Amino acid sequence: MGWRERTHEDTYSDADIEQRLKEELPHWYYENGWIRRKYKTSGWKATLMVVNTVGHLAEAAFHHPDLTVSYAFVIVKLMNHAAKGITNKDFELAHKIEEVIMWQPGKEGGALEGTPDDPRFKYIKYD
Repeated sequence: MGWRERTHEDTYSDADIEQRLKEELPHWYYENGWIRRKYKTSGWKATLMVVNTVGHLAEAAFHHPDLTVSYAFVIVKLMNHAAKGITNKDFELAHKIEEVIMWQPGKEGGALEGTPDDPRFKYIKYD
């Protein structure tokens, strides 16, 4: 069964997980049964903004990651506990988290300029 044919509860093989991460979420990795991403921040306030953003997205999706939180980083870990593996729910939430956390409006050319190119205003360390 190809990954596009899976339901939201079907789990992926390790090889399929690795391939899908490589194609779709290159900054995420698979380790010990979880898909993971480390977001580097500029400090505690920025870390809290990332945690709150991930928390909002997870609650809206009703699919909850494990988080490791430190002064200047947040690690997001996703796995579907009910299915005992990685499912489409994990990939979809990972995509949404990535989209929102890594959003840089200044690169889109619209009215929103994004944070100034000044260390005092930077909070996410973009890849």
